[in-house]
Amino acid sequence: MDRVIASYLPTSLYSLMSNQFSQEDLNDLEEIRLRVGHPAQLIFTQRHSFVDGFTFQATDAETLLARISDFSIYRLEEELKNGYITVRGGHRIGISGQVTVEGSKVQAITHVSSFNIRLASEHRGAARQLLPYLVDRHVHNTLLIGPPKSGKTTVLRDAIRLISDGTDQINPSRVSLIDERSEIAASFQGIPQHDVGQMTDVMSDCPKADGMMMMVRSMSPEVLAVDEIGRHEDVDSLMEAVYTGVQLLCSVHGFSLADIEKRPQLRPLIEQAVFDRYIILSHSPKPGSISAVYNRNREPITTALRGQAYEMDRSPSHSVNVHMGRT
Repeated sequence: MDRVIASYLPTSLYSLMSNQFSQEDLNDLEEIRLRVGHPAQLIFTQRHSFVDGFTFQATDAETLLARISDFSIYRLEEELKNGYITVRGGHRIGISGQVTVEGSKVQAITHVSSFNIRLASEHRGAARQLLPYLVDRHVHNTLLIGPPKSGKTTVLRDAIRLISDGTDQINPSRVSLIDERSEIAASFQGIPQHDVGQMTDVMSDCPKADGMMMMVRSMSPEVLAVDEIGRHEDVDSLMEAVYTGVQLLCSVHGFSLADIEKRPQLRPLIEQAVFDRYIILSHSPKPGSISAVYNRNREPITTALRGQAYEMDRSPSHSVNVHMGRT
């Protein structure tokens, strides 16, 4: 487990976790959920478990909040209003509790009773299977579609890295990333904690619509990357950006292309064929798997890809099943 996260946890909890779970288990850990009055819950890739012999107390919550804020909670007031804190290493800690509202706006979250510690992780090579569809001498305007836990953010992050650094298929490109929730680059004090490429500029904790226009005007990107589009203002900014000649790399929640076609906010992007590629991601057989690829006319290019491997997987490549003309 990352040393930063270990230093935040109650000493007794960390000791029990080390005794009850193997190092292999802890390497597979994705989230630690702590709720006052309840045992600690560990979320792994394919399962979850509770830590025996430990109950998270109100005093533990106070200590944890002090530790993650470096004992200066006022320094993180703005982040706390969003319901999460990004700490060194790119880890993101969500919080919930009693909310103070003033004029219909959240002013603070007080009496914090729950924490969701999401451990940051990178999977270099997670987007390599996308490259034949993503680039062809230049980057195609691409929309990644997938449900929760399908690996959208992981794949998008690695695609940004590959495009920024360049590959055998494409020269390095200037990428501007608008990271509204600081999930892709996981910036800490403005500095990306994840590798998003040497030619990538990041605007973090900024509304997507505003950030896109700021980046187009100030950073002259060749590729504009943004996660989880969906609001009318996001679409307006994307439409304006694409007409400046910048290429788009975006993601959106959805189980299929049909899901996206039904969303009225996204209709202008669909009707005007802004995207050259629609790539559907799935969590099966593992997060980041491609289940289908469509062209700008929403015609299937290929479906049911298998045998995808990350860069660290040195095993022989397997066959890829291609089904033409099927949805």
